[in-house]
Amino acid sequence: MKMNKATSVEEFKLVSSFESLRKTLLQERYSDRLDRPLAFWALPSDRRLPLAFLGRSIGELLNTPFADLNATPGIGQKKISSLIKLLARATRDEPPAVPFGVSDNEPAKAETSQREELPAGFDPMCVSEALWVQWRDTVRRLGLGYEKLGRLAPSLQELPTVIWHTPLDQYVDRTLDEIRNLKTHGEKRVRVVLEVFCVVHQMLVDAGPQDHLVVRLAPRFVVPIENWIRRWMDQPGVPSADEVLQNLANPLIEQLTVDAGETVIQLAKGRLGLDGPPQSVRTQSRRMGVTRARVYQLLDECSKVMGIRWPEGQAQLRALCEKVRAENADGKVDTKLLDATVELFFPRKYDALADADGDQDEAEPATQEFAEV
Repeated sequence: MKMNKATSVEEFKLVSSFESLRKTLLQERYSDRLDRPLAFWALPSDRRLPLAFLGRSIGELLNTPFADLNATPGIGQKKISSLIKLLARATRDEPPAVPFGVSDNEPAKAETSQREELPAGFDPMCVSEALWVQWRDTVRRLGLGYEKLGRLAPSLQELPTVIWHTPLDQYVDRTLDEIRNLKTHGEKRVRVVLEVFCVVHQMLVDAGPQDHLVVRLAPRFVVPIENWIRRWMDQPGVPSADEVLQNLANPLIEQLTVDAGETVIQLAKGRLGLDGPPQSVRTQSRRMGVTRARVYQLLDECSKVMGIRWPEGQAQLRALCEKVRAENADGKVDTKLLDATVELFFPRKYDALADADGDQDEAEPATQEFAEV
């Protein structure tokens, strides 16, 4: 008897919740959601989903008597509870901010924390179609579909090389389900794609259109370097080696710590002489016990990283170098570090890093993957 009473109480709560949500969702302000399928608000991490209802629209479910829903084959009390949970999500103006580990019952806190600082733990299994629609709409609204995944990804080490240059436009018209079913798009790749869209949305969700301004996204390290270059382009004189070290070489190396492996970082530092005298490729190959061709292959990662992170850098730095050569014709200022940094990260050709001691014949890039980086 006690079990029957408990069951009756639970059923009463479910009926009451359903009717309350039904009354809310049938209001005019929620009319845009009635044609959406219930699955639109489901998360990949949800458990005990009412599969029989996921393909049905919100409007259809709301117009079905609760007793009929409850009598659907395969639908028990726990799955009815999940139905109620999904309907509750549909009443929110903002989808639940759960990709960062915030629970559904803390929407206000989630919204505040996201706008202030993105937590480190991004969870793609907590992204609903509703949240994904918001992210891709932000990209579309601001005309950022031309931006490339590699330009905006938190780290290139987490992004397969083959999609570094893939524009966001490749994904803005696809549903989450369609993306997850794309060939070669496994869990790791989908995670990075979603995270890029999430970061863009969080930065720009409140950015309104302006007739005289446009949005430009750039990696954080780029702006200070560009400002430094612009300053020297607008004033007479030549930057000292210390200035080049602090404002160009070190920031580029720091970006490598985000985007490349430790081997590449140490080789780059050695070539520039940041931890001692500059090292030739011959010396580095002997120390590593590999061919010089392999060293060039690893160093080539520096230009590949900058090619996607800061493609504008090549023209800007070449212009600076030309100005420096013109104003330093007497050679009073040591510009070796500037030249070496530009040639390392933005080489004119693949043999630009060849040593003066006869390494030119092995300067062509190797074609194998950077699996050892």
